[in-house]
Amino acid sequence: MVRVLFCCFLFSLAAPSAAQEKPLPAAARVVTSESLATDYAEQLGEADRLAGLSLLWSEARYNFANFDLVPDLDWDAHYRATIPRVLAAESTADYYQVLRQFYAALKDGHTGVYMPQELRSRFYTRPPVGTRLIEGRVMIYQVDSNELQGKGLRTGQEILTIDGVDVHDYAADRVLPFQSASTPQDLDVRVYGFGLLQGDADKPIKLGVGDADGYRQIISVSRAGYGDDDKIENNADLFRIHNLGDGILLLDIRSFSEASVLEAFTDKFAVISEADGLIIDLRQNGGGNSDIGWGILAQLVDKPFATTRWKTRLYRPTYRAWSHDEAWSWHESQGEDFEPHGKHFYAGPVAVLSGPRTYSAAEDFLAAFRQAKRGPIIGEPSGGSTGQPLHFRLPGGGIARVCTKRDLFADGTEFVGVGVVPDILVAETVADLRAGRDPVVARARQNLLASHGE
Repeated sequence: MVRVLFCCFLFSLAAPSAAQEKPLPAAARVVTSESLATDYAEQLGEADRLAGLSLLWSEARYNFANFDLVPDLDWDAHYRATIPRVLAAESTADYYQVLRQFYAALKDGHTGVYMPQELRSRFYTRPPVGTRLIEGRVMIYQVDSNELQGKGLRTGQEILTIDGVDVHDYAADRVLPFQSASTPQDLDVRVYGFGLLQGDADKPIKLGVGDADGYRQIISVSRAGYGDDDKIENNADLFRIHNLGDGILLLDIRSFSEASVLEAFTDKFAVISEADGLIIDLRQNGGGNSDIGWGILAQLVDKPFATTRWKTRLYRPTYRAWSHDEAWSWHESQGEDFEPHGKHFYAGPVAVLSGPRTYSAAEDFLAAFRQAKRGPIIGEPSGGSTGQPLHFRLPGGGIARVCTKRDLFADGTEFVGVGVVPDILVAETVADLRAGRDPVVARARQNLLASHGE
């Protein structure tokens, strides 16, 4: 079962397979036709604009799995209210901003609208600066550019203003309305992490930053133009092993999107098996393929473990014509147990780290890990969004996706719209960031050492 990464608006839709080249039955063509997927133009005609909005409305109306999580949303009324806005859009760029806001009302991290390729550099370009909200303050946690560090940008600085506007006002006006998020913690990541510094590649931004000692400065930051020779760190590795001493290994797993991650874990099992304790850090893991995560967990257990159960909407038109309540119902699957690896079994204590950027297939890992009773989850609640998005093309060259599947713990416990809540809650503070401390790792290490000593 594949979970698509939450940040994958840059994906390319696959070309039709050989099987799809054969004529489809008439009923199938109704839902697979791409007649509305017109090419990019600086301004689309009214028919294309209405068609795109209507396609978004229809795909969500019949396929969206999480309407019960937005009980106050009248989807038809929202559609009607958006029609004048798409007709008034003065450019394709403005039109897509309206569409982004339209789908953001669904409040789902696996549902969204993404710009045509021709517009992406104007909206999605971001400098190599990592930001996040800590204790209500917008903090810089990474500056991956020698040039920007030379200008005075540093880890631990607080962003106070952007282009002369208070950072929270800037975020509320220019970032928040376009973000599709499943939980408050997910929304904070999207607004103050991924979206905050995004924008036009040709337009620098002026960051007003403050240091711990109160010193403030304005630094002009280009969004683009940073080459590989300017990078400070190589962030390409999705799987890293760090020795924390005292027999504790930290496995930093940034994604489950590549089979190479599972291969790396399996290849390194001889080293991993010698550890007195393992910390698996999923705090930067945005998801990918659930089987990759479960394949890792299969090497930490010696018996089958429950994965996730799931459900998807079932619509029976004739039942609706008969006014039966069952016209809209759920098709449910109990999920399947995942078998242990067999040859590899790490029997030592394990802790898993989570946070609001732990997402999608990484949350499926958390669910299975907890159900396997393999150890504590430590940190902050996960992003609270998983499922299977349906992708489709829009007029003007853009793309969209809508979440069609609702995942749950095997016992039926919900975590979509909530997040997987850790067994041990630990949150980073501004003081931790500025001191270079990682309290989540420290707490996990303490826990493993105590387990090893028992």
